[in-house]
Amino acid sequence: MGHADILLAIGGAFLAAGLLARLGSRIGLPTIPLFILAGILLGPHTPGLVIVDDASDLEMLSALGLVLLLFYLGLEFHLDDLKRGGTRLLAAGGIYLLLNIGAGLGFGFALGWGAREALVLAGVIGISSSAIVTKILIDSGRLRRPETRLILGIIVVEDLFLALYLAALQPILSPAHGPAETILQAAKAFGFLLLLAAAARYGSRVAGRLIAVRDNELFVVSFLGAAVLVAGVSEFLGVTDAIGAFMIGLILGGTPLAPRIRNLVHPLRDAFAAIFFFTFGLAIDPADVVSVAGPVAAAAGLTIVINVIAGLIAARLHRYGPGPAGNIATTLVARGEFALILAAMAAAAGLDTRLAPFIAGYVLVLAVLGPILAGRAHWLALALQALPMRRATKAPEVPPARPPVLISDPGELEDEPGRRVRAGRG
Repeated sequence: MGHADILLAIGGAFLAAGLLARLGSRIGLPTIPLFILAGILLGPHTPGLVIVDDASDLEMLSALGLVLLLFYLGLEFHLDDLKRGGTRLLAAGGIYLLLNIGAGLGFGFALGWGAREALVLAGVIGISSSAIVTKILIDSGRLRRPETRLILGIIVVEDLFLALYLAALQPILSPAHGPAETILQAAKAFGFLLLLAAAARYGSRVAGRLIAVRDNELFVVSFLGAAVLVAGVSEFLGVTDAIGAFMIGLILGGTPLAPRIRNLVHPLRDAFAAIFFFTFGLAIDPADVVSVAGPVAAAAGLTIVINVIAGLIAARLHRYGPGPAGNIATTLVARGEFALILAAMAAAAGLDTRLAPFIAGYVLVLAVLGPILAGRAHWLALALQALPMRRATKAPEVPPARPPVLISDPGELEDEPGRRVRAGRG
């Protein structure tokens, strides 16, 4: 593409994604599936106007969107949230992950697409969309409910698992030949992860001093340079750039500069994340999605069932009644940004070509169903009343977890008297 063509494609992608998302927001739909839908409708696989002929033309912008998403996620993540939650929060998050990851792995093997594909599907089916989950909580006015702290706590546990899972998955998806090379790549991935974890634990103060500057322009250039550089080093060492971006966000998130970084990077993250989702949609042929409609429907049904079971167990563990159990189960159903990250990794690794359209269809279905089911959580609560659940006379407080990031930040909201909550993870 020529210079003018690239500018037209980028401008058209931003505008189309924004307009479609604005239309969908009027009926309560989250932005992520609408950005993907814009890419599908304006891509080379559907009739009518084609803004971008080849998804690779936006590859670099899409990669930057992924880096900013994971960088912001690292900024919002704090191990102290897990410490405050105690063993019950860890147990609830662990049970949720065990049931969903296990179901995803079993489903992947049942499809018969291959062992590596099954490992990818375990993460796709097993981990919720923090962006959509948080938006549901805000839009439904549930930030003040006690079970919301448990929901956010489970999201924090998922974030911790995400870092380990990406580091473990990268050597499996890489073109390694033989067990020795696979083990070597795995050792490099975890070694680099441990190095960054040590930097997050002991080097945050030094990192803060390196990028600290009063001028906002220089400050943005400094922390963006650090995020992109570490992501590039991660990719060079055979670790996905996403995990490098997450860890540098974790390092800077432990400094007093974190609130300022979040405010300044937020619009950049939103813009380039939209391009990431739009570019993913460009590569999807609707005919391919139709060809995997059966597995998509089965996976969506499995996810809903497993989430009901996991929500019920988490509620009983915290002595919540049917109402909170229904809220927990339905709110965590949505899948989104992390599933698409895995789809991009799978495509780069040359896995089964059915995987990308399956993930696209699965994300679209659950991203739309998630808010709908959450709005009807009281129906599930009525059904759960027939089950032998022990209802607490007073719902116990779960220590607050830092709210995750949103693609569209509605700003700061009042969670409880005297405490401000910022919606943020995307």
